[in-house]
Amino acid sequence: MTRAGVVASKTAIRFSRKDPMTLRLHCAPDNASLCVRLALEELGLSYDAVLVDRRVRAQQAPAYLALNPHGMIPVLETPEGPIFETAAILLWLSDRHRDRAALMPAPGAPERGMTLAWLFWLSNTLHPALRMLFYGGEHIAPEMVFALHERTAQRTIAMLDRLEAAAPGLGGWLGAAQPSALDCYLAPMLRWCALYPESGTGWFDLGRWPELRGALDRFETRASVEAAIRAEGLGSHPFTAPRPPQPPEGSAR
Repeated sequence: MTRAGVVASKTAIRFSRKDPMTLRLHCAPDNASLCVRLALEELGLSYDAVLVDRRVRAQQAPAYLALNPHGMIPVLETPEGPIFETAAILLWLSDRHRDRAALMPAPGAPERGMTLAWLFWLSNTLHPALRMLFYGGEHIAPEMVFALHERTAQRTIAMLDRLEAAAPGLGGWLGAAQPSALDCYLAPMLRWCALYPESGTGWFDLGRWPELRGALDRFETRASVEAAIRAEGLGSHPFTAPRPPQPPEGSAR
């Protein structure tokens, strides 16, 4: 049984009620939906968590494709309709619920543009590179996968070096006492670097980036992270000392 009376099985998802005002996060353990879960928890919003069972490729089922025709996780069902793409969901939540917490600078704020730039850098630059590390075999001939991983790992290190250098200038929108949408997106991705690359994780050393490590240290103390740990079986230090998840339901892969 998931939250608020949502029942999930291996082959289908069934709702015990249909309230158009309820937020519904279609999620799988330790997937990109974790970024959205963290934001929902930071905002203190009530939501239903609906399992998308990757073991049976539920993200390719017709009912799910009606919400996200690309068959990717996550989807957030809202009173305005379904939203997909992690950064889009984070931005929608940030702007729609500013009365609860400031996850992004307000429209018109001087730091808004730069913070948006880094949010979409996470989405459009860093996240696609990680997909090459995690699922390279889906995109290239088998004999070329190792070379792809090796090159992408080096590119990812360079990307994180740039983020490390930029972090102090982000005006408190990364790694501050009050987390932002950037924290909610970045923390899971750094976790995944330590767990999921197909050719190993020897290239990834969080200690190389003290600014980013400090951001994760602070984020791990938040009640939002504790809620995610319980919901997805992430372990006591999911970002600074990650281990494979042990979710109560579903599968990360």
